[in-house]
Amino acid sequence: MQLSADLSLLIQAASHQAQNMTDMKTSEIAQKVISMLDYTSLNETDTIESIETFCLASQTEFGPTAAVCVYPQFVLQARALLDDTPTSVATVINFPDGKDNAAPIALATRQAVTEGAQEIDIVLPYSAFLEGHKDIPRSVLRACKDQCGTDAKMKVILETGALQTATQIREASFLALEEGANFLKTSTGKIQTGATLEAAAIMLTAIKEFGNRRVGFKPSGGIRTFQDAFTYISLAERLMGSDWLSPAHFRFGASGLLDNLLALIQEESVDA
Repeated sequence: MQLSADLSLLIQAASHQAQNMTDMKTSEIAQKVISMLDYTSLNETDTIESIETFCLASQTEFGPTAAVCVYPQFVLQARALLDDTPTSVATVINFPDGKDNAAPIALATRQAVTEGAQEIDIVLPYSAFLEGHKDIPRSVLRACKDQCGTDAKMKVILETGALQTATQIREASFLALEEGANFLKTSTGKIQTGATLEAAAIMLTAIKEFGNRRVGFKPSGGIRTFQDAFTYISLAERLMGSDWLSPAHFRFGASGLLDNLLALIQEESVDA
């Protein structure tokens, strides 16, 4: 993917910083990452029992995750389990294929919000977008946003692994922003290519240029280690500033990352 020289240099600097952290207390940063985590369980094998265990695990001894993300059929259960915690309940709509029919998407969004979803992660109809039918993703996002209203955030998944050029990622970012996205998210995690630093740099730049600093960013798909996460944090800080970096504006979508963070914190506490 062809990037500008400035973005390429920013990515190199962020990667270098993540690889050279000898002067940093990683456990403190890891706790911050936990507070930015959308702890995710989107497995075909999910059950009522597994989702209960999963939701309880989101309330760690080092602080709660920002949200849990579950399939729509588990929203009621998750909301009941987490209602007295700071952790939001997110769900996915139009997932993972990014279908292009606005009516059922509106209905599914309305039901999820009614049942307690506070955040809606909706997949952009990226196939239609790639075919040049920009009116289709606009109508789908508009239908979702209408049903979110003021009760839920709309987090738009671009599926950047399917958008193969920087221009396509940038155009999709602006389309989502124009339709009221509260967050831009890289990936579903269901295709081969998930989050990349290149896609993140383009999306963060789009948010910055759009001029609405309340819009957030969520890398998702393949982020499994503390070093992975810290590289994205470093990149976001360089583009958006340290004051922007908070759970209100920056999230990670991941399932395995939490275990890695907890192990790191515990190991550092033992060694101290």
